[in-house]
Amino acid sequence: MRALILSIALLVPAAFPLLGADLTTLTISVKSPGGKPVENASVIVKFVKGRSKTKFGKKIRTEWELRSNQEGLAKIPPIPQGTILIQIIAKDFQTFGQNFDVDEEAKTIEIKLNPPQPQYSAH
Repeated sequence: MRALILSIALLVPAAFPLLGADLTTLTISVKSPGGKPVENASVIVKFVKGRSKTKFGKKIRTEWELRSNQEGLAKIPPIPQGTILIQIIAKDFQTFGQNFDVDEEAKTIEIKLNPPQPQYSAH
């Protein structure tokens, strides 16, 4: 009897994510204009809108802040499918920001950063 209760207690929480929203595992690849990876770039991902459902009292996380690794990759844990905003801030590059629609189980988004604009003076 105890084994049955224990197995049910372990299986029920594992089934709850299946009842929630469709999830996507997201990988963001940050590259320079020449195609080289940009390491240590600040990657901010915000969930804008989509098909998220309530998770039985569990708070849904809507924003992630990461850094890219040496290969220029930032891996986001599973997020609800829908529209997300990706912002990237890296030294010696222009700041990047754009909305993306995510509707697949796994997606890799490649972003090429532009060099900074030259300074100018109005005088």
